[in-house]
Amino acid sequence: MAKKAKKVEDNFVMFDVVYEDGTKSSRRKVNAAGLDKDEIEDHARTEIMTQDRKIAEMSGKPRGNIKELVRSP
Repeated sequence: MAKKAKKVEDNFVMFDVVYEDGTKSSRRKVNAAGLDKDEIEDHARTEIMTQDRKIAEMSGKPRGNIKELVRSP
């Protein structure tokens, strides 16, 4: 019997991010493979901050600090 293909989304967790200036970024993807549930939010904050730095370098528009981080439904 053939194995069922693993969905790419299974390795990722989506988060909605609210920044201190009031802007919102929805459904930010964070790789969560191999992490415990307790580690995911801290890991997500670090990953999103890294993504924001890369985006800021490329666009020249820095993001503010993260105010709130919530899992997307």
